[in-house]
Amino acid sequence: MNARVGYHWHLRRVMTEHGMFQTSDLLPLLAQRGVTLSREQIYRLVAHTPQRLSLATLAALCDILDCAPGDLVEPYRAQRTRPARRVGPDDPPPRPTRARVAPPSGGNSG
Repeated sequence: MNARVGYHWHLRRVMTEHGMFQTSDLLPLLAQRGVTLSREQIYRLVAHTPQRLSLATLAALCDILDCAPGDLVEPYRAQRTRPARRVGPDDPPPRPTRARVAPPSGGNSG
């Protein structure tokens, strides 16, 4: 089994806790901290889980929302398991496994 590592992004929740309900609320606040993002970029940052995020943007968000990075990003680790193969009524029967024949043990080379 392999471990799968990911993270949950909580920016929208933290914004709501601070009385910020529109993504456009972040635009001037980020600009005051030297982070220039378009309205579309801010919308994606709030509405979706980012794949990449600069540390400057993360630090600005933490300053704006008076929170720690761990309040915005929650890492998790999940065990990855192989899903069991489902056999339906229309599936062909499983194929037999080929037998392995071992050479005879002993010294008879007849």
